[in-house]
Amino acid sequence: MGIDYEFFNSFCNGVLATDKSIRWVGLVNKNGVILSQKVREGVKLLLTEEENEEYAASAIARQKTRGKFESKIGKMVYAFGKYDRLLRATVPMNENYYMLITFDIEEKNFDSVIMDRIVPLLYENKSRLITMDDSI
Repeated sequence: MGIDYEFFNSFCNGVLATDKSIRWVGLVNKNGVILSQKVREGVKLLLTEEENEEYAASAIARQKTRGKFESKIGKMVYAFGKYDRLLRATVPMNENYYMLITFDIEEKNFDSVIMDRIVPLLYENKSRLITMDDSI
């Protein structure tokens, strides 16, 4: 089975709906290609579309280097970066797909948002993700 873009679009909307601090969510394949993305209504993105694509590719490249140590430190639940103007997280969905999320800089409870709202959403949809292969 190939990529279910309708599901990915719906999933992005579901992630956006989990918390008002989420600015943008993108679903990316293991090659760093953005397959689906949604932005919160009224948010002006800080990066252009091309810059977002470059960010996605570099985030996945960083993730692949982290995998080298997985046998010793365990599987990554999420990686997080705090910048002057926003917060960013990379959340593995499975071995083929990753979720990239940006939050408003004022959000202090990002761990709770990720662990209590987004990760459960991933688990609820795990069977949908397992059946998809990465054909891009």
